[in-house]
Amino acid sequence: MAFRRANASSGMGVAEHSKSMYMELQRKKVFRYVIFKIDEKKNEVVVEKTGGPAESYDDFTASMPENDCRYAVYDFDFVTSENCQKSKIFFIAWSPSVSRIRSKMLYATSKDRFRRELEGIHYEIQATDPTEMDLEVIRERAR
Repeated sequence: MAFRRANASSGMGVAEHSKSMYMELQRKKVFRYVIFKIDEKKNEVVVEKTGGPAESYDDFTASMPENDCRYAVYDFDFVTSENCQKSKIFFIAWSPSVSRIRSKMLYATSKDRFRRELEGIHYEIQATDPTEMDLEVIRERAR
């Protein structure tokens, strides 16, 4: 059983596995992205899916459910105007307008607590439809 700390507002813990998978993305570049979901039975945020370093942003967005909320981290590589290779980590709170009210509430009340567990995030995006987390939005924020 993983050690969990409860969130005062929602009671949601964060699985140690979720934190360690994020560290693998951040420090070792093992993953391009990690998608997290709230497991209501375990009362914690768990890893749902990971994408390898060769996966594209399209692969990532295709992995997000159309009608349910998720959290995700995406490691965005880009080249600056000075021709420097850079990487920025995005935290994405995906809450599609068609998802259930209960799900939106659960994710909204747990987001800040979960987000604080993931040190080293550069940018945060709140998206309710795919255009709000389009690759152009990511590129624009990363500059």
